[in-house]
Amino acid sequence: MPWRTSSLGAVVIGVTGAYRAEDVRRLSVPLSVLDDALRRAHGTGLVEALERLGGPLRDRSADRAAEAAGRSGLAAVLAAGNHAGESWYDSWAEAVTADGTLTRLLHRGEEHVITQAVRILDLLPVRATGAPLPLPVLAERATGDTKALIPGAAATSPVLRALAAWADQDPPRDAASTRELWERFGVVADDLASQVLVLNLGVARDGLVAGWLADAAGAGIPFRLTLHQLSTAPLTVTSPVVHVCENPAVLRTAAAELGLGSAALICTEGVPSAACHRLLRSVGGGGARLRVRSDFDWAGLRITDSLLRHAGAEPWRMAAGDYLEALAAGDSTPLTGPVAASDWDPALAEALTASGRAVMEERMLPRLLDDLRASWRWAAMEIMKAVGTERRRAGIRTLVPGAAWPRPNGRSLRRWLSPSCSRCRGGWGRRRPTSCSSSRPRRSPSVSAAGRSPSRCGARGRIRSALYERLAPLAEWLAPCRPCVYR
Repeated sequence: MPWRTSSLGAVVIGVTGAYRAEDVRRLSVPLSVLDDALRRAHGTGLVEALERLGGPLRDRSADRAAEAAGRSGLAAVLAAGNHAGESWYDSWAEAVTADGTLTRLLHRGEEHVITQAVRILDLLPVRATGAPLPLPVLAERATGDTKALIPGAAATSPVLRALAAWADQDPPRDAASTRELWERFGVVADDLASQVLVLNLGVARDGLVAGWLADAAGAGIPFRLTLHQLSTAPLTVTSPVVHVCENPAVLRTAAAELGLGSAALICTEGVPSAACHRLLRSVGGGGARLRVRSDFDWAGLRITDSLLRHAGAEPWRMAAGDYLEALAAGDSTPLTGPVAASDWDPALAEALTASGRAVMEERMLPRLLDDLRASWRWAAMEIMKAVGTERRRAGIRTLVPGAAWPRPNGRSLRRWLSPSCSRCRGGWGRRRPTSCSSSRPRRSPSVSAAGRSPSRCGARGRIRSALYERLAPLAEWLAPCRPCVYR
């Protein structure tokens, strides 16, 4: 439709007061002319009229200038962080700048979130020698708000992105992975949710929690410890050797097949929790040996590396030879995730890279159970079974006054079975002072005449002889007069 015949054309001519040719296809009216026309006709300028119709107008040029100033200010805040200059921190800062995070926060008026995130990161990681820091305490120290880091809070997402970059992993997608990420930096989201699974861990009965754990170990039952329990009632670990695995299936199988006969075992259940690290510090502080392992994959190498940092820790079947042997036993899944190193055995990481395949702990169960079985606890079980059998054969139902059958621990068993050392025979028929000389001759137990009921000492003599024949494989632990390392 020609513009002159339209109502719009009439309005334009009325506003401008100027004639327009019919062949003009595009009309333009200066805003100043329109403003003057509105003021003459209605006493209101263009800006006032538009604000009445649609609300306040935006000054785009001023907005752009303010946004640029705000981004510069946030960039200065990021650059002032204690971790500025570290590769992970610089990568995170560039990411939140490039993906529009800073712009969105500025538009929502939440630029303080970046300041809070930087303050939180400045407080991390929590010192490994100190107690884990509860998440609300960290939030209050950094922001003054205990709820600043709860799920869904504005500061939570950028902080978790930064921690994931620091840990060289993907951002967490669920509550469990979020809790593990916090715990990796010494922060515990919930000291009751942070737990560690143990089996047959020997501890001194010096408290309520220690009593529970000792009772569980005495029955061969797996037991869960929370970080809260470990923090409020520290344990004194007495087991000389403690094994550490990654997968609960290993501990469950050990409990089912070995029971009381299994060596002390701790399960990290993936990435070690704050409770797990707290318990491992107690184990290492007591002078025990820690034999640690995990899956043969990149995550497993990182887990093993973190476990080897504890005092007394050494790899447990985590060498290249162990991996290649397990790999040859069957099919396995491809390796995924970022590559990790194996400083304790560089050939292991090279073997994983060459094969590109992962091997889980469950494939190595027979080997691991053999290692867990080779302990004084298993020796004690086998000896007590043999003692019971030989006692039944000898017809012994009761013990003479003062006699003592061996208790299920390494020192008592060695003393009871020792054939020559008088210092070690306190439990043989009658007790002797421990200060007696080991050079004193020992009288052989008497043997009754044929056809007569055997004396108790004679029966015990035959029991001892039979035990030595049946328990020859245990000589490594029960050799006479040898210092017992399984006390």
